[in-house]
Amino acid sequence: MRQRQTCPSCSKLPMPRLLLINPNTSTGVSALVLRHAQDAIGHLAQMDVVTARFGAPFIACEASFAVAAHAVLDAWAEAQAVQQAAGQAPYDAVLIACFGDPGLLALRQICPVPVTGLAEAAFCEASRLGPFAIVTGGAAWEPMLARLAHSLGYGQSLAAIHTVAATGAELARDPVAAHALLGQACQAAAAASGAAS
Repeated sequence: MRQRQTCPSCSKLPMPRLLLINPNTSTGVSALVLRHAQDAIGHLAQMDVVTARFGAPFIACEASFAVAAHAVLDAWAEAQAVQQAAGQAPYDAVLIACFGDPGLLALRQICPVPVTGLAEAAFCEASRLGPFAIVTGGAAWEPMLARLAHSLGYGQSLAAIHTVAATGAELARDPVAAHALLGQACQAAAAASGAAS
């Protein structure tokens, strides 16, 4: 049986366990999310990442978003089963690792630990600075993100949503060009909407 790691600063406290759920089927995205999470958190938490067993490699429309929500619930159930079979300590929190948070409210309803998503966390942080805008790839995301922001109580803080023509999959193929394109779109969005930059 694998022993639970302990926090270096206080050996009497168990290290929190964080489950990252990638709602799309791209293992490359899962590895990228885990790397960024580890860079941000360091050794303050033990992190596991799981990838959706079905759905789309990149979520780009209402249909793939709906499937991804189901895949999030499936990933949680599978992770719980694996963790219990291995005799591991339960997870302390779950992060849906997709800016769009598919399945957030459904998973929150059935999950005994705190659940958030990348979008909700970003909305929370950005709203502390005042009105904010969202910039993302793929026009189909505009109504989905507007709906999410309103359902989570951030509708009043959301100044605008700006999309670039390239989808997430297209942006992922050329990260350097994507960075430049999204950077320009962010500057334009901040200037047009008065959102914090």
